[in-house]
Amino acid sequence: MHKLCLLGATGSIGTSTLAVLREQPDRFQLTAVTAHRNVEQMRTICEEFQPEVAVMVDEQAARDLAEVLKGRATQVLSGAQAVADVAAASNSDTVMAAIVGGAGLVPTFAAVTAGKRVLLANKEALVMSGQLFIDAAASSGAQILPVDSEHNAIFQCLPAEVQQQLGHCDLSAAGIHKILLTGSGGPFRELPLAELAAQTPAAACAHPNWDMGQKISVDSATMMNKGLEYIEARWLFNCNEAQLDVVLHPQSVIHSMVSYKDGSVLAQMGQPDMRTPIAHCLSFPERIESGVAPLDFLSIGQLNFAAADSARYPCLELAMQACWQGQWATTTLNAANEVAVAAYLAGQIKFTGIASVCRAALEQIQQGNNAVALNSIAAILSLDEQARAIARERIKQVEAC
Repeated sequence: MHKLCLLGATGSIGTSTLAVLREQPDRFQLTAVTAHRNVEQMRTICEEFQPEVAVMVDEQAARDLAEVLKGRATQVLSGAQAVADVAAASNSDTVMAAIVGGAGLVPTFAAVTAGKRVLLANKEALVMSGQLFIDAAASSGAQILPVDSEHNAIFQCLPAEVQQQLGHCDLSAAGIHKILLTGSGGPFRELPLAELAAQTPAAACAHPNWDMGQKISVDSATMMNKGLEYIEARWLFNCNEAQLDVVLHPQSVIHSMVSYKDGSVLAQMGQPDMRTPIAHCLSFPERIESGVAPLDFLSIGQLNFAAADSARYPCLELAMQACWQGQWATTTLNAANEVAVAAYLAGQIKFTGIASVCRAALEQIQQGNNAVALNSIAAILSLDEQARAIARERIKQVEAC
């Protein structure tokens, strides 16, 4: 029985993880859960799964949770440091890293440093720390299993020897020609370009295939999500630029593909439901029931593919460029995007303003000679804060116009 620590228990990945655990009550023990401030949802989780520890980042939320759980065995802790501590604690062997955004870096890195089996749903950890993250996993012996549907699909299509060497694998030696990341193109895939600026947060969050949180839904609409996945794939699969590409696939049935030198292309297919890759990572190398029905090929109809247009998806283009510019660029881009998406959701900037804010932050960091080597988590977090400050200032300038 695996002992599981679930980071980000109240988010969409956390909720899907709990659904899989309900399908497999004898295989997994939920020992620790974390969340930001959703007391009611955490109360329900703790009453059902009875973890040893529950952590709320928000201190008032922690006090409220402790009050409603009074008399129960679950210990309630508070603060960001407590999240990192519980990720590294010895009462779990497996950590589901499902905290959204840059906030997930420190606890995910703590789990890696502790040598855990890390189910990686927080792509930002690799986007922000890249080689540092990969080297830490190699040093500690941590096992990284990718949960993102695209990276999990790629993982499933790779030879066993490559699966065992994530971050340090040699794709060419394994006979691999190229990795193909698929993306739906989001809700604005066919919208006239002139109408993009006027799109509301509600429209951006209405993803045609996936049920996700607001931030990831907006990232899917801009295809920044695909750009961050592109960067994550670079590190997970040790790709060079010629070995990695993005393909639009509106149906979201093929989750990604691996093209081999002999002309073969292996694709992983399934319903657009995160319970499938979560179950795969939880049980790897076995396969278990996830609660997801198999594909009905007769009802699919057709599968379509297209190239991603940089004019429609400038955020994707920025991310692909940043991937090969260096760690400073991907860290900056991720930070600026988080600030820009929050501003968009708050009605402070237009949809097209997200890319503008990200581009401005990249340019300012580069011009200010802040594009330096990042060889520690502290240095990464410092640059992250600089980029956020630049993005906030850019948003103020937009609001003043």
